Amino acid sequence: MATAAASLRYFPSSFRNRSPGAAAASGGLVRLSPRRARSAAGVAAPSREAESAASLGDLTRVDFPILDQEFDGSKLVYFDNGATSQKPSCVMKTLDEYYRSYNSNVHRGIHVLSAKATDAYESARTKVANFVNAANSREIVFTRNATEAINLVAYSWGLSNLKQGDEMVLTVAEHHSAIVPWQFVSQKTGATLKYVGLTKEEVPDIEQLKGLLSNKTKIVVVHHVSNVLGSMLPIEDIVTWSNRVGAKVLVDACQSVPHMPVDVQRLGADFLVASSHKMCGPTGVGFLHGKFDLLSSMDPFLGGGEMIADVFQDKSTYAEPPSRFEAGTPAIGEAIGLGAAIDYLSQIGMQKIHEYEKELATYLYESLISVPNIRIYGPAPCQTDHRAPLCSFNVENVHPTDIAEILDLQHGVAIRSGHHCAQILHRTLGINASARASLHFYNTKEEVDVFVDALKDTIDFLTSEH
Repeated sequence: MATAAASLRYFPSSFRNRSPGAAAASGGLVRLSPRRARSAAGVAAPSREAESAASLGDLTRVDFPILDQEFDGSKLVYFDNGATSQKPSCVMKTLDEYYRSYNSNVHRGIHVLSAKATDAYESARTKVANFVNAANSREIVFTRNATEAINLVAYSWGLSNLKQGDEMVLTVAEHHSAIVPWQFVSQKTGATLKYVGLTKEEVPDIEQLKGLLSNKTKIVVVHHVSNVLGSMLPIEDIVTWSNRVGAKVLVDACQSVPHMPVDVQRLGADFLVASSHKMCGPTGVGFLHGKFDLLSSMDPFLGGGEMIADVFQDKSTYAEPPSRFEAGTPAIGEAIGLGAAIDYLSQIGMQKIHEYEKELATYLYESLISVPNIRIYGPAPCQTDHRAPLCSFNVENVHPTDIAEILDLQHGVAIRSGHHCAQILHRTLGINASARASLHFYNTKEEVDVFVDALKDTIDFLTSEH
């Protein structure tokens, strides 16, 4: 029985009587040629000139030891950075040093270890503030992740400021973490959710968003960069339009902060959230940026130690932000590790990372369209519209989970399959799931070539059985 179960591991789930269903629906498929045989030349990937110097990916890979490994003879190609990034050695060293040398609780002790831990923790807050150009480090609240940061705003601001008849504007392309908390608020307050659809180019319809704004709109919740479509929204314009009707703006910047310079003062949003683990830092910590006067007007999210000023038998008074929103012992080591990740990214330069990743994004997209019967979601890259270094796609008559499984088992290529916490978007696109390849600055064009060749072989393997 164990042997039979093990053998199933090496066959795609569609061979186990699971229909691909709507996930690889043919609508909008790019039909380039009949199925490519393994030995056939197929459609050539885009040509590129030999590089005179090593790329940023080549130069930084040495800092990420996890990338230097093989699985069954195939060198790891890690293309799941949209879900989580890998960590450089300096971040792991910083975490190890904290736990080995000065592990202690923060803010509450006068001994040397506590003072050192407190300095390092608050230094990490300052690094985050500088990284996103916050006006003051007090505008940075550490949370477990971006999801908790959005919930904090939904509960501490939303429940106190929204009522029946009010409206919240979101797009159909939002991550579940930017939708579900506001559904809770809607259910508790009677405020209404309004959704912005997609254009024919498969980007959120900005004109529709502009038209939905009214004096009923109290908050606009939008992503900066889509984790599925790879498209970027004009946040500054959205903030300007929203301010005209008195609405607040919350920006999910999880897919932008790790990949490009983000200036919260220039963007002008009231709230912005991001996660450490997507920006080369540890899991278990993220941050909320909020304008200080707004944070000061909000009630606490959680109650306990650290967030109080005074506690009496019948009531308590609360600390000023950010302590007001950081109840209990925080993720101290993780925050310090995030600070180390920011040091690392800053040393490279976020603009340098952004320019390199724009090149990678175009190369990935143009290489993928050489794959027969592929359907890539979102806008094509062009000089005027930035596309993130990720592609979500389907292949006709092949389930995306089967693609991801065989790429992993036979080629050592790690991508993601599923709905990517964006079920509403997938339904809007007429699919149940997609495969997604998402890159970071430590990836290379050579890896894209390996991935695309492996994808073609995977499709051959999966379709040759039918």
